[in-house]
Amino acid sequence: MNKDYYSSENSISNNYFLQPGYIFVPDQSISISTVIGSGVSICIYDKKNRIGGMNHFQLPYMATKGKTTALYGNIATIALITMMLAHGSQRKNFEAQIFGGAYNPKKNDKDIGRENIEITRKILLKNKISIISEDVGGEKGRKVVFNTSTNEIAVLKVDSLRNADWYPYQ
Repeated sequence: MNKDYYSSENSISNNYFLQPGYIFVPDQSISISTVIGSGVSICIYDKKNRIGGMNHFQLPYMATKGKTTALYGNIATIALITMMLAHGSQRKNFEAQIFGGAYNPKKNDKDIGRENIEITRKILLKNKISIISEDVGGEKGRKVVFNTSTNEIAVLKVDSLRNADWYPYQ
């Protein structure tokens, strides 16, 4: 996978803004935030080691071999799990929270959000990772802020994504 998808060059102090198609598992306690519409973001937390990671993908799956990118749920979710395991975590200590998957029929004919939610649940179930909470579907976009050491998450729902939702990362 492309190393650029996992860089931390846009971190600001103890905050990190996760762009679509990126995955982040920090070495230290940090707040990760992202802004999502029809895309999905998964936060996985290791309750024993008290570390967490997050992904943000926009499309459900990439079926073409050799063209892996974290913009796709099947790639981004497996990569997030793999990165957590590389940090010394064990699957049995994982718990997941899922956000996003909005669908606004006025803006799009196809419900990509529903497909993103379905692939997320399927992969987490296959990997025996329990989903402890989710805020998915509906028509509103979300800004998600995840504290990687406490597993606390704040979700702000918005009718449309505004420039202010991206602050201070503009």
